[in-house]
Amino acid sequence: MTGSATGIGRAVALELAKSGFRVVVNYMRSESEAQSTAADIAKLGAECIVVQADVSSDADCRRLVREAVDCWGRIDVLINNAGFTHPVPLGDLEGITEEDWDKTFAINVKGPFLMTRACAAFLREVRGCVVNVSSTGGVNAVGSSAAYTASKASLNNLTLALARALAPEVRVNAVLPGYIETRWNERAYGRRLESVRKLVKQQTPLRDVGRPEHVAQVIASVIHGMDWVTGQLLVVDGGLLARS
Repeated sequence: MTGSATGIGRAVALELAKSGFRVVVNYMRSESEAQSTAADIAKLGAECIVVQADVSSDADCRRLVREAVDCWGRIDVLINNAGFTHPVPLGDLEGITEEDWDKTFAINVKGPFLMTRACAAFLREVRGCVVNVSSTGGVNAVGSSAAYTASKASLNNLTLALARALAPEVRVNAVLPGYIETRWNERAYGRRLESVRKLVKQQTPLRDVGRPEHVAQVIASVIHGMDWVTGQLLVVDGGLLARS
């Protein structure tokens, strides 16, 4: 899986390791965090390899896939979790640089396409599945920037296109987390974090904030127990999107 060193990716990697999966821990810059995640996977008795790769690079994507296949001979599941955002208030159109726009789409949209294309033949062999980690921002345009929410809307659409393209051998779905407690929130909200957390709890029907483990549970369910589900966008937000 991509982007599996920290946050949601780390939680998913550990959840899959508990289920007996052999896991690729991918990172672009967070090497120490990736090694820490790999060590925790090893403690669970599961196999893993750590691979540095930039998912916006086709060559890197194909190298990542090749390393996994060289090691284990097969790919059963692809989870596209790597993501990027540069927080800019939605009303600040001039605050989004062309570079940030391009990088956001390169990682959040092109990356999942390149990874899926690189894995497609192997996934078809085993009737595997793809899970894209999107965002409720792709539905309601509420998020860290207009570039981010637009990229996630594109990823939602790409999920449907890939589900058609890879059927019937490969299922392709997306999970759409809402507010999830990760270290990114601390950097993004700073001193406002507690007030944001309080507001989310008040407005969410389940009266709590989401955690990486919640997303990991849903992804595990998509992989293990939804053989007749493809092309779907599964919201993981405690009911907040439905309320609004």
